[in-house]
Amino acid sequence: MNFKQLLSAAAVAATMTTVTQAADEVNVAFFLEWATPNQEAKVTKAYDDALGVPVNWTNFDAGTEMTEAMLAGDIDISYSQGLAPFINAVNANAPIKLVSIAVQYPANDCVVRSGEGIDKTNASELEGKAVAVPLATMADYSFRMMMRALDVDVNKVNVIDQVPADAAVSLADGAVSMACGFGADSMAKMYEAGEALMSPADKEAAGIISFDVVSVTEKFAQENPDMVRTFLEVTHQSNADFAAGNSDIEAIAKDAGLSVEATQAQMADFIFPTAEQQLTAYFNDGGMAAVAIGVVGSAFATAETPALDDYSTVIDTSFLK
Repeated sequence: MNFKQLLSAAAVAATMTTVTQAADEVNVAFFLEWATPNQEAKVTKAYDDALGVPVNWTNFDAGTEMTEAMLAGDIDISYSQGLAPFINAVNANAPIKLVSIAVQYPANDCVVRSGEGIDKTNASELEGKAVAVPLATMADYSFRMMMRALDVDVNKVNVIDQVPADAAVSLADGAVSMACGFGADSMAKMYEAGEALMSPADKEAAGIISFDVVSVTEKFAQENPDMVRTFLEVTHQSNADFAAGNSDIEAIAKDAGLSVEATQAQMADFIFPTAEQQLTAYFNDGGMAAVAIGVVGSAFATAETPALDDYSTVIDTSFLK
């Protein structure tokens, strides 16, 4: 079943009257190579204990796959889904809600292959060349924003849709001139084959920042609001423990599929905002998330799936209060 078919089926299900009842299990999507404090709670089964039911975790390669699994009814909560795939989904009227920010991080890198002779000063030479990008992800958003900032016509770039692991191989093999992605191991392989097109300072100066979100299906949120709230409480406690230096980094690293060193390096660039910070600095009028959501919504809008007039309709911050 393709995305449109899944979306249609989910829309029909959302209109049906159901009896509210607590779920007897919770299915959560997450990423490997993406270390976050709550992975310790995942390993120790703190989520299971707090929720009172088994919590099943499934790893995905991209946020778009998380959306498809949610529409199919296989996933209830997506943890650290990229803002871009979430926006793509709600632009297409997918019945899912954003309930929290998972992590803020420097915008994903695009790495130019060594020997191409291309950097930020002559990035227009990417026009006509092949670039590997995992489409409809935050790496795609970062790619588009970098191309805009460097005055590159993205329509003249031969974009090849590849998940980061495959994109890293294509870059190393010379099949593409540049690759964009995420995930510590995949990015490490890309850096071995080339150099980032823009530095963190370049991206920040261009206003390119990234968020991942916690999204839930409308059905699960409506039927199990206390479970959504509890899931976020456990997550925020994990973040607080990490901020206080009380996390088990080895446990997090093992669950993320990374070395301790790679985990520490990756998490050093991550920001895990508290519930209070999210309400006062992210989702408030003019807040970081509110502004970013509008930008991403417009960046990924198409004639078939236009940007929403008001993205507050797909955001529910009540679970943070």
